[in-house]
Amino acid sequence: MSRIGYTLSSEEFGPNELVELASCAEATGFDFLSVSDHFHPWLEAQGESPFVWSTLGGVAQATDDIDVGVGVTCPTFRIHPVNVAHAVATVASMFEDRRVYFGVGTGELLNEHVTGEHWPTHRVRLEMLREAVEIIRQLWEPGQTSFHGTHYTVENARIFTRPDEFPPICVSAFGERTARAAAEFGDGFWSVGPQGDLLDAYRENDGDGESITQIHVCYAETEDEAVRTAHEYWANSALPGELAQVLPTTAHFEQATETVTEADVREGSILTDPDPESHIENIRSCFDAGYDTVYVHQIGEDQASFFEFYEEEVLPAFD
Repeated sequence: MSRIGYTLSSEEFGPNELVELASCAEATGFDFLSVSDHFHPWLEAQGESPFVWSTLGGVAQATDDIDVGVGVTCPTFRIHPVNVAHAVATVASMFEDRRVYFGVGTGELLNEHVTGEHWPTHRVRLEMLREAVEIIRQLWEPGQTSFHGTHYTVENARIFTRPDEFPPICVSAFGERTARAAAEFGDGFWSVGPQGDLLDAYRENDGDGESITQIHVCYAETEDEAVRTAHEYWANSALPGELAQVLPTTAHFEQATETVTEADVREGSILTDPDPESHIENIRSCFDAGYDTVYVHQIGEDQASFFEFYEEEVLPAFD
């Protein structure tokens, strides 16, 4: 069944605002919430970065039925896999009968360098992610766990607070190598945009789990207003190649995005057209590519107009 979700943008809003937005998203009719797990925002204008696991405790109490996903956590550097396994188990317990999805990825230097650990190549980071997922799964089994691997050691750990059902672990991929690896050690697939080639790589390697992807939009009364807002708050989306994975600080992102113009944003991956048909087609393109869940990130402070627009003009097209 195809589902449409809403992004809780923890780079743009504080924890109490995110809890309120989660409640608004449920009232609007969204099926799913996704929230990122970052230590820093990319740009100063975004301005926030609350601890996701605390925020989710509030979301669990403020909502009733809506499913939730963490999209995505890097469980390899900033936080040891033992602590990540513990956090996810607690959050899943708080959401009780609702579906929780745990997205994982190889991370970005911006968030993961803060403990001073060496930042290795992507191939090594993928090996670390595979081992971290193995540890998390072992910790979610009943009883005590010890583990002595290439990258991590666990001694005599046991998780006592346990949900009735643990979340599927969905692996994020931006390239075909990781997409194939997601099929090998993940329970599902997580991406950005209608990237059917990556989903195909996952499926062709016998990946049969749920697939989730995000699209970025900026809804405003006019496209010019939307472009200005998107340029102010999300110019990082126009950076080329692997810069987002290797720039270490918000200051570096500020410097890099000095070259990004409003024209770049207008022509890029952020939908700024206020025509509801454009938003409907944007979502449909992801479903047509094979994704099960598409969640929408509204950029900027004006979330109320976005909720009204989607409730009246966009979501009814998928009833």
